Amino acid sequence: MSDKLDAIGEPERAMHPVRPDYSDAAKAWLARPQKLLIGDRWLEGSSARRIDVENPGREERIAEIAAASIEDLDRAVAAARCAFETTWGRMHGRERARVLLRMAELLDRDADLIGEIMTIDNGTPLASSTPVVRLLGAELFRYYAGWATKISGEAFTPAVGSRVDHDFVVATLREPIGVVGAIVPWNAPAGMMAMKVAPALAAGCAIVLKTAELAPLVGRFFGELMLEAGAPPGTFNLLHGHGDDVGAAMASHPGIDKIAFTGSTRVGRSIAQAAAASNLKRVTLELGGKSPVIVFPDADLAEAIPAVAMACFFVSGQACMAGTRLFVHDDVYDEVAAGVAEVARNLSLGDGLAPGSVIGPVISARQKARIEDYVRIGLEEDGATMLVGGEAAPSPGHFIRPVLFTEVRADMRIAQEEIFGPVLSMIRFRDEADLLREVNSTVYGLSGSVWTRDIRRALRVAHGVDSGQVAVNYHAAMSPETPFGGNRQSGWGRELGREGLEPYLKTKAISINVGPRA
Repeated sequence: MSDKLDAIGEPERAMHPVRPDYSDAAKAWLARPQKLLIGDRWLEGSSARRIDVENPGREERIAEIAAASIEDLDRAVAAARCAFETTWGRMHGRERARVLLRMAELLDRDADLIGEIMTIDNGTPLASSTPVVRLLGAELFRYYAGWATKISGEAFTPAVGSRVDHDFVVATLREPIGVVGAIVPWNAPAGMMAMKVAPALAAGCAIVLKTAELAPLVGRFFGELMLEAGAPPGTFNLLHGHGDDVGAAMASHPGIDKIAFTGSTRVGRSIAQAAAASNLKRVTLELGGKSPVIVFPDADLAEAIPAVAMACFFVSGQACMAGTRLFVHDDVYDEVAAGVAEVARNLSLGDGLAPGSVIGPVISARQKARIEDYVRIGLEEDGATMLVGGEAAPSPGHFIRPVLFTEVRADMRIAQEEIFGPVLSMIRFRDEADLLREVNSTVYGLSGSVWTRDIRRALRVAHGVDSGQVAVNYHAAMSPETPFGGNRQSGWGRELGREGLEPYLKTKAISINVGPRA
């Protein structure tokens, strides 16, 4: 056991050696002051706290930001309230749609630079970050632009007692909920911003958005592009700040009508408590996950093996929907283990801007230490075997090689707790009923996938998995049309699709007496 623990500190030699220079456009962007957007003014944060922004692949400071204060938050909420009550909230849906469509065009125009800034900011390989800007950025704004003109209620004749009363008509209206506080994470900032901003604006709400302090830089892009797209001042307000002060204050602010949050279950719970204790504001929460990937003996293993490996290891495992529990039938367990191990060993680890890099750094030294602690926990749990991983990549950069544990039991900590890193736990199964009990044994229920050629089995098992979404023969693909969100402690509500618009709307019923006057 001690030899395994010591191996965590051994240098990893399979590191992509290239660290490309930033583009001239990115250098110019990084040289600009990162400010708050309140109304249509770019302002320095008035808090004494500073935010040091680091490139996690190089451990170098790339920006310093003055954090927002509670007074800045009050001003941003007031600006949003003004926009909601006088301009944006009073626009017809077709006018809002024009702004959203223009925003989509601008995101497409600047996708390469935004993708590079996101890579510099959080380490995501460029091959992943730029597509996120287009597919979960521009396309989301186009999708919700279409919904802006289709928000409507209905009219009906109500029943009074045991009969239909034709003297009355009830009309329902779907109205924007008001001012929305959006709090986004650091792992995919462009996509997470679009997932909250686009439906809220389509509904007619105004936004106060707080970036993640670990990766805040894309926020300014959104603010500038929103103004360029023609959004009235105050429609989109941007704050940089820490979760323990500005984020907490947003959750309890009486001027905010709804919070939309993506992040950890622990923080989500505190937001729900603060929202309930203040003005009982509405809350949607997209939280943690420990998603199962289930491989049956009849699966196409040539397709499944690389896919289930990347379901965990993409973006260094820093995704709530990552497939971090791999349930494999006993008949193909050894073959799948060998195949996933080969994939893991051959993934190119390196700087996010390096051509060919597949695995970038984790976000911070603190997160790297947390993941390494879980690797040690896995080594100490009786029965689990670390088949791949554990080697430390050379500095600078917060790099961790993919880790594969085999012979894991479903009740082990590495199979129960969200690690948020490239650590995959393989679990054997034989009986389908026992499988589903173990699959549903965690507190989470966000995503999952089933790999089999048998469509009856696929649908039966997908139905039995208690998750917000389950895929068959692929893992957790996201699209603007497909609802996304979790069950149990993976969250409240849904984002994306028509369901993603609903949390930003409220229903009003108007009852009208149309009968003859006495």
